Amino acid sequence: MHAQDVIDEAHALSLEDKLRLVEEIWDSIAEDGRAPPLSDWQQAELDKRERLYRAGAERLHAVDDVHAKLRSRA
Repeated sequence: MHAQDVIDEAHALSLEDKLRLVEEIWDSIAEDGRAPPLSDWQQAELDKRERLYRAGAERLHAVDDVHAKLRSRA
């Protein structure tokens, strides 16, 4: 079976089944243990942010603080 065949069949699924399929696919990617490849613009943005951080122009935020701020907005 080709990827396009799977995609065509996925379009016919119910929303619940589509979400389950997406979850299964993400889980299988995570099990692989490799990070997905970055596009050129994503790598350039990460490089830029690292340069700014190392130069002292940017600061990091604690993950707990970021989560709390996001939760307060919801």
